[in-house]
Amino acid sequence: MQHHVPVPSTESSELPTPDLSAGPGSPSAPAGPSPSGSPSTAAVPRPSGSPGSHSGPGDPGSPDPNSGGGRRSWRVPRRRPDAGLLTLLLATALWVYALPRIGFREMGDYGLLDRLPVAYYLSLLVLTAGFVLSLRRAGTAPWWPAAHCAALLLALKAPPAVLYDAVRYPWASKHDAIVDTLLTNGELRPGAALSGNMSAYDQWPGFFTLNAGLVRAFGVENAAVYANWAPIVVGLLMMPVLVLIYRTFCEDWRLIWTAVWIFQLANWVGQDYFAPQALAYLLHLTVLAVVLRHFVRPGSAGRLRDRTFLDPVAAPVPPPTGRRQRAVCVVILAPLIAAVNATHQLTPVMLTICLVALSLTRRYRNYGLLAVAATLMLTWDLTMGRPLFVETLNTIRKSIGELTENSRAGYTGQLTGPGPELAGTANVVMVLAIAVLAGAAVVLRRRLTRSALPLLLVSVAPVPLFAVNDYGGEMLFRVYLFALPGAAFFAAAALVPAVAGTHRSRAKALRRRAAAFALPVVLLALLAGFLPSYYGKEKMFYTPPEESALVTKALDNAPDGSLILATSGSFPQALHRYDRLEHWFFAEQALPENEKMLKDPAGYLADGIPPGAKAYVVLTHTQDVYAAGEGLLPPGGFETLRSKLTASPLFRTVESHPYGVVLEYRPAGR
Repeated sequence: MQHHVPVPSTESSELPTPDLSAGPGSPSAPAGPSPSGSPSTAAVPRPSGSPGSHSGPGDPGSPDPNSGGGRRSWRVPRRRPDAGLLTLLLATALWVYALPRIGFREMGDYGLLDRLPVAYYLSLLVLTAGFVLSLRRAGTAPWWPAAHCAALLLALKAPPAVLYDAVRYPWASKHDAIVDTLLTNGELRPGAALSGNMSAYDQWPGFFTLNAGLVRAFGVENAAVYANWAPIVVGLLMMPVLVLIYRTFCEDWRLIWTAVWIFQLANWVGQDYFAPQALAYLLHLTVLAVVLRHFVRPGSAGRLRDRTFLDPVAAPVPPPTGRRQRAVCVVILAPLIAAVNATHQLTPVMLTICLVALSLTRRYRNYGLLAVAATLMLTWDLTMGRPLFVETLNTIRKSIGELTENSRAGYTGQLTGPGPELAGTANVVMVLAIAVLAGAAVVLRRRLTRSALPLLLVSVAPVPLFAVNDYGGEMLFRVYLFALPGAAFFAAAALVPAVAGTHRSRAKALRRRAAAFALPVVLLALLAGFLPSYYGKEKMFYTPPEESALVTKALDNAPDGSLILATSGSFPQALHRYDRLEHWFFAEQALPENEKMLKDPAGYLADGIPPGAKAYVVLTHTQDVYAAGEGLLPPGGFETLRSKLTASPLFRTVESHPYGVVLEYRPAGR
C-alpha cells in the first residue's frame, strides 16, 4: 500500500507534528519503513483484544491496570493555545483594565485622545497584531479573524456605550424625543409644520416606529436607555452583510476579513449612531448583497467563468438566475426597498443610483428591479414625503452645479481648536489613504477589477451627487460612507497579495515579503487616523446629565407655542416637546453674519422675535463647545453673547447654572 505524505495547504505551511513520545507500535507513532525496507502502512489504533494488537502495559493505548481491566485509557494529545485566543484574551484584559480609567468627564481640547490610558492603546495594538497573525490561517480557521473584527468594533466604539451617562451626540436626543412623542400621541403628522426641521421625521418615520415598538417590547422608559449601543449593534449586523458582498467577488478569506477590518477603521463618519441613516444604510447594503448574489443574467459572465482569465483569488461569477427566479427575488426585495424609503430621505436615492450603475453591466442589467426601486421612491416622495420633497426640488435649482459649495462640511467648514482641527486633518488623510490604496489595487490588479467591476461601479456611483445638493453640509460625508464598502475591498486587495499555485519566483517572494511588512504598517496607520477622526471632537459629543436636566426643566416650564432660541440645535434635549414649541437656532449661519450679530445680540434677537411671542433663550456649555469647534462664533464669542444678553434689559435671567443659563424675553412695555 502506498504511503501518503501530508501536503501543506496554501493557507498554512505547517506540517502535522508527530508525537515523539510514543513508541513504534503505539497508535500515535508515525508510519515509517519496515525493517525489511518496504514501506509500511500508518499505524491505526485498534481495540483491545483485536488481532494484531501488541500494546503493552506501558503503552498509551493499553488498558490501565488499575481501571478494572475492561476499560481503555486513551491519552489526549496536548495542544498549545491558539495565538488568536491569546491575543483576544490579552486585548480584552487590557481594554477592561483601561475602561474605568478613561477620563471622559474632564475632556480638554483633544477630546478623548489624551484621556484614553496607555492600556487602551495597547489593547488596540494587541488586537491588530492578533488579527494579522490570524490571517495566516484565515482559510482553515476563519473564525479567528472574524472574532478579531468583532472585538475591534467593540474596542473602538463601546467605551461611550459603557461609560456615558447621557446620549452620545447631543443631536441624537431629538431622535429619542421623536420616539417619545410618537408613543405619547400615537400618531404621525407628516403634513404638520414643525420647527427645527422636525417635519421630515414624521414624513420618514420607519426608524422611529421601529424603536417605539422596541421601547414597548423591552419595557424601558425611553430609547435613550439603549441609544449608545446602536453603533455596536449596527456594526455587528453589518459584518455578515459585508462578508457576503466580498465573498461574491473573492475566495481569499485573508482579503475578505482585511476588507472588513479596513471598513471598521475607515468608518469614522459617525453615521452609525442612533439615527435613521444607520438602519437605512444596513438595509441598503442588504439589498445590494442580494442583488449581487442572485441577479446574474444567463450568458452574461463570458470569460469571467474562465479561471485563467481571473485573478487567482477572484471568485467565479454566481450561478445565473432565470427570469422567474429574478421576479421572485424582486418580490422578496420590495419590502426591504420600501423599508429604506420609509426610513430615510437620501438612502433611496443612493440605492437607485447604485442599481443604475449595476445596470450598466451585462451581468446585472435588471430593469425590472430598477423600475420597482424608482417607483417606490417616487411614490413615497410624492405622498408621505411630499412637503420636504417639494422644498428640496426648490433648493436643487440653486445648488445644482455648485461643486465647491456642495462639498463643504457643516455650516462653515471652518473647524477651530486643536481637537477639531486635528480631527478635520485626520478625516482628509483617511479619505485620501483609502482612495490611494483602492486606486492602486484597481490599477495593479486589473484581473480582479474586471471580475469585481460591479462593486467598483457601486462605489463610484454616489460621487455625482456632489453636483446636485449639499444635503445640509453633509453630502461629503454621505458620499464617502456609501462608497466605503467597495473602497475597503479594493484597499484590502492592495495589501493582501494573491497566492497562486505552488510555483514560486523571486519576484513573488519579494511581493509577499513586502506585503507582510506593509499590511500591519498600513493597518496601524489607519488605526492612528481613526482615533482622532472619531474621538478628536468628543468634547462636543458628551454632555453631562446636569445640562440635560437644566434644558428639560426650562422647556417643560415654557408655555405651549413659546419660541426657544439657542445658538444651534446641538445641545441635549434641544427639541424636547418639539411638537409644542417653536425654535430658532440663530447662529447656524456663516461666521461673518454672526460677527455682526455679536455687536448687538439683544437687538438682533429682539428684531427676529415675532411681536407678542413668548420667547426664551437657552445657552449651555455644549453650545459653547460646539459653536467654537465648528467655527460658528469667533474665539470668546459665546461668552460675549452670554454676558451681553444677561446684562440687557430685554432679557431676564430665569435660571443660571454652571452648565448654562435660561433667559426670558421681556420687551419694553410688557
